[in-house]
Amino acid sequence: MALPQLIHHHPPSTSSLPSLNPNTMLNLKSYRLLSKSSSTLFHRRKKPNYLRCSASSFSEKHHTNSPKSDDVVELPLFPLPLVLFPGAILPLQIFEFRYRIMMHTLLQTDLRFGVIYSDAVSGTSEVGCVGEIVKHECLVDDRFFLICKGQERFRVTSVVRTKPYLVAEVAWLEDRPSGEEDLDALANDVETYMKDVIRLSNRLNGKPEKEVVDLRRNLFPTPFSFFVGSTFEGAPREQQALLELEDTAARLKREKETLRNTLNYLTAASAVKDVFPSSS
Repeated sequence: MALPQLIHHHPPSTSSLPSLNPNTMLNLKSYRLLSKSSSTLFHRRKKPNYLRCSASSFSEKHHTNSPKSDDVVELPLFPLPLVLFPGAILPLQIFEFRYRIMMHTLLQTDLRFGVIYSDAVSGTSEVGCVGEIVKHECLVDDRFFLICKGQERFRVTSVVRTKPYLVAEVAWLEDRPSGEEDLDALANDVETYMKDVIRLSNRLNGKPEKEVVDLRRNLFPTPFSFFVGSTFEGAPREQQALLELEDTAARLKREKETLRNTLNYLTAASAVKDVFPSSS
């Protein structure tokens, strides 16, 4: 039984890559742990609760003791209108009955489930990321507040069952060797573009111009590429395409091109603002 309406991404050429909306992209804030009074829950927000993260949320830990890529295991899945990347932090509120059942099961087992991107138009993607529960709180009405951390990527190979919640067999994904590519140089280029985009975006939004901190924070190229993808807030389909790539160099190049397009847009907008200040 195949997962219904799977999205099969075919990455476009770099000339067709989009620029990102400067008002919604590159969100570098960490989520704070949720409390009972928290109002940052995605279910009842007027705006989608896209993933927010910071470089400090990322580490090499999620790459240690990873399952072998040829392993096939059963994994409960949680379709969401967002993309989780390895190493990123994701808060969730669990309120639906079927997912409360899932949480009760997970809290007695290995605390891991699959987060997979889904929307009403495109359906459910076949590639997702494991979310590991690192903090949870069960309320008196049986709702859950969770803090999850992204771990391994996976591809759905078959659906085991759909009731009471979706469970699928998955195979693990790992990036292939990038050959002769200088991944460190690519990662440094991407970081430079990110800093320029943040600087210009702050200027256009009237925020104080200050030196952008070290965004890479000693991350190796692969986890850094996941971090960059996770900051592309408001562009979940582009994030999904980045998640599905199995080549660190290809992911960094795509991110570099998207950031370059965004920087060109911001540069033009900044020039217009300088000439016509009242138009901003």
